[in-house]
Amino acid sequence: MEYSTLRVKDVIKDFHPGGRLAQHSSGECMDAAGFGLFLKTYLEVDDFPADFCQRLFRYFQNTEQDGNTKRGVFLRDVSCYFSVLEEGQPREKLEFTFKLYDKDCNGLLDSSEVDRIITQMMRAADYLGWDVTELRPVLKDMMTAIDVDDSGTVTLEEWVKGGMNNAPLLMTERDGQHIWRMKHFNKPTYCSVCQGMLLGLGKQGLCCNCCKYIVHNQCANKNPEPCARTFVKSKKEIGVAAHDWIRADCNSTKCQVCHKKIKTLAGRHCVWCQEMRHDECLSGLPSCDCGPLRDHILPPWAIYSVSKEEDTSLLNVTPDGHILQIVPVADTHPLLVFVNPKSGGKQGERVLRKFQYLLNPRQVYNLSNGGPAPGLQFFHNMREYRILVCGGDGTVGWLLDAIDKADLQVNPPVAVLPLGTGNDLARCLRWGGGYEGSDLREILKEIEGSETVPLDRWSIQVIPEDPQEAGDPVPYEIINNYFSIGVDASIAHRFHSMREKHPQSLAFSIVHKPNNLLLCFHQCGGKHLDLSSMSLEGIAVLNIPSMHGGSNLWGESKKADGMPDMERSGVITDPEFLKAISQDISDKRLEIVGLEGAIEMGQIYTGLKSAGKRLGQTSQITIRTTKALPMQIDGEPWMQPPCTIHINHKNQANMLMAAPTKLSGFFHLK
Repeated sequence: MEYSTLRVKDVIKDFHPGGRLAQHSSGECMDAAGFGLFLKTYLEVDDFPADFCQRLFRYFQNTEQDGNTKRGVFLRDVSCYFSVLEEGQPREKLEFTFKLYDKDCNGLLDSSEVDRIITQMMRAADYLGWDVTELRPVLKDMMTAIDVDDSGTVTLEEWVKGGMNNAPLLMTERDGQHIWRMKHFNKPTYCSVCQGMLLGLGKQGLCCNCCKYIVHNQCANKNPEPCARTFVKSKKEIGVAAHDWIRADCNSTKCQVCHKKIKTLAGRHCVWCQEMRHDECLSGLPSCDCGPLRDHILPPWAIYSVSKEEDTSLLNVTPDGHILQIVPVADTHPLLVFVNPKSGGKQGERVLRKFQYLLNPRQVYNLSNGGPAPGLQFFHNMREYRILVCGGDGTVGWLLDAIDKADLQVNPPVAVLPLGTGNDLARCLRWGGGYEGSDLREILKEIEGSETVPLDRWSIQVIPEDPQEAGDPVPYEIINNYFSIGVDASIAHRFHSMREKHPQSLAFSIVHKPNNLLLCFHQCGGKHLDLSSMSLEGIAVLNIPSMHGGSNLWGESKKADGMPDMERSGVITDPEFLKAISQDISDKRLEIVGLEGAIEMGQIYTGLKSAGKRLGQTSQITIRTTKALPMQIDGEPWMQPPCTIHINHKNQANMLMAAPTKLSGFFHLK
């Protein structure tokens, strides 16, 4: 790590018997206080965020450990993890990790000790953003190959020789380091280091997520060309728009200078503007304009490194120890991208990799690594930028909550790339019901042509009638999409419970209808609405015109001839007036719909029935229940004992709405 002038092997001496921090270690373990002191000493800081320190401590506690480490972490695991990430010579790092895990000092590593090293390498690779899905079996195969005499143990000589000649086990996290993933190539492809063809039936080699540099596994440690820079280290380089040329297999592609075809491995492409050139055509080129994605890219010459004295908050420290700040680029709107890799199966992981290539990796954030806060903090001094959140409705709500808490200078507009199923908010904003693998460049073009619309957000307070009566925790304090009680929440709650108890079972089951919904009264802005006499099995409070993956419970509205314009500031419960009211996600009002049962909901979803029963429209609601009932907020269900519920307008979020789409098959609404 460039941020530290100390080496791990020097710091851990303080925890050995007789060292100044020896009281924090017991045998092979280190306690939580000692872990915090290790980080402060190694990183040479006086203060380290306590919450982050605790998360990192728990991270190491979850390593495959023996039962005696519940109160501490293995000093060897911590040391191995950070040493793998350090700058240094591969041989030196290999020798250090070998001696670290050779507990009995017999000059051999057995299978369990090798497995522990693999675990820490996996963790380090995951931290650096590598695709680790299939890395463990690959590393195990390599470790088996290292045992050249097939003795079941590995000597220091075998370890060093194998580590130097095999895949990139010795990661560093400096800028310019490739982010590798194993890849299968379905056409003849050549290694950019040895220029040999990648052979094999499976995944034949490594490809960098950020620059598409391709190598054999065994060539990754043979001084490959560096990856494209992501920031500049000198203020003199700020604003200097220089190309970043990367060796590429440009076979049959025409050079954009001489217009002749480029032979295999005889050309390069610029990571930012995507132009292709012969090696001999690189000189005398104009500055890089970032090509078709100029409006979205945050180029490296707009990000610069500052000293600890210039930024004492240490909130924007990169993995390689640089403290970064952004200089706005005129006439652009850099896109801050958040991806939930768990959404949509493996869709999220693929989208993350694609955006790391299309944009600057510094503007693309994996929400599994610290949530939205790091990205929002990095962009906190920006005024002209957009946000793209890739995930489901829950991920969108997570981001909007984080924006509320971030105290930003502006309220940035948010676009949605829907992953998985449902995605009601994305449907309302014309981003569709689910990403189907289309070219992300086209989606970026749609974002450029989108318009900003305010989205109402509502606070919800649930007060139990008996505070001692146990109920499920309320999932959210804010409503972005809808809130419901009764039949649809019952279906969602039963499905949710079944999925938690039997995660491998089928996702569909027959659900019996609950008893009629019992409410004392339903109060809309001072008007009482008694629902006890109505044959309803549920009610839904709607903020957007989509629910459960595209159902419009409010339905379409047509203003009747001769009907006067209505005063929209008050409470509307008149059935004739309600027929003419259309939903608006920006009008600071909610629509209330009654549901007769599960069959009616199915009819609405399939188009056999146009809508539920319109009950009212208002700007604040109080609901009182007299029995335990299933409820849900934005698709998250829970069982709630008798209570009083208050719903009030909280604020508005700026969202990006796509232009009306042509029937091109880009997305499907259902």
